Amino acid sequence: MAITTSAKKALRKSMKRRVINVKKSKEMKNLLKEVKGLVSQKKIAEAKKLLPSVYKILDKAAKTGLIKKNAAARKKSRITKSLAKYSK
Repeated sequence: MAITTSAKKALRKSMKRRVINVKKSKEMKNLLKEVKGLVSQKKIAEAKKLLPSVYKILDKAAKTGLIKKNAAARKKSRITKSLAKYSK
């Protein structure tokens, strides 16, 4: 366990940040799963409506360090590519 006051504060901060990160991570994963489900059901119009929110949440996750920048770019690219494949 932490002994110094600075270590105790760092522990408190990391615990608070973990709660926030877990919440944002679940939100991101649920949204991605929802869009992928809509694509697999070929409900392209509904999936396209969710696309801006997917971009927003991925960009924010990359900005805050939840995921890496290239991981966010890869996820956005793959979702857009899957939408384009079925929208023809």
